Amino acid sequence: MSAGYTKAILALGSNLGERNDTLTTAVADLVDPAEVRLLGVSPVVQTKAVGGPEGQPDFLNMVMAIETTLAPLELLAHCHAVEQKHLRTREVRWGPRTLDVDIIVYGNVESDDPVLTIPHPRAAERAFVLYPWSLLEPNAQLGGKSVAELAAVAADMPDIRRFDGYGDVAGVPATGAVE
Repeated sequence: MSAGYTKAILALGSNLGERNDTLTTAVADLVDPAEVRLLGVSPVVQTKAVGGPEGQPDFLNMVMAIETTLAPLELLAHCHAVEQKHLRTREVRWGPRTLDVDIIVYGNVESDDPVLTIPHPRAAERAFVLYPWSLLEPNAQLGGKSVAELAAVAADMPDIRRFDGYGDVAGVPATGAVE
């Protein structure tokens, strides 16, 4: 990691519109300013919606590792600006969305701030975050535990599928997900 930069893990999800294109463009948007540098991206996975209203389209989810000179709340504001660029609305908690960007960890920072809790308060229970993160960083830890081990026991792990990246039209993969 570069001097003056802090490593962070961001989780991205989309279940409306051209999901795969949204994630691809969002990665570029997130690392557009000089204060944010890309370290790596995970493969994309397809998942059922966790929480929120019933009957939502499946999500595409991924994780990216960055390093940044932005403070945590500045990074949060940047993530929200990227969500807005992709027409994110916040009408229903955990409802369908074009783009969701969450800060999972920010260096070794721990914060109970209601605006930004770090590490993300539900990340250790969500395979849709943990599994792609384990593919990106096999030795990653969260709360002193392996993210791969946490993913393996997460309630939503059976619903995770690797996404092949083809045929994603309006949130419905024409060719299906691949194992």
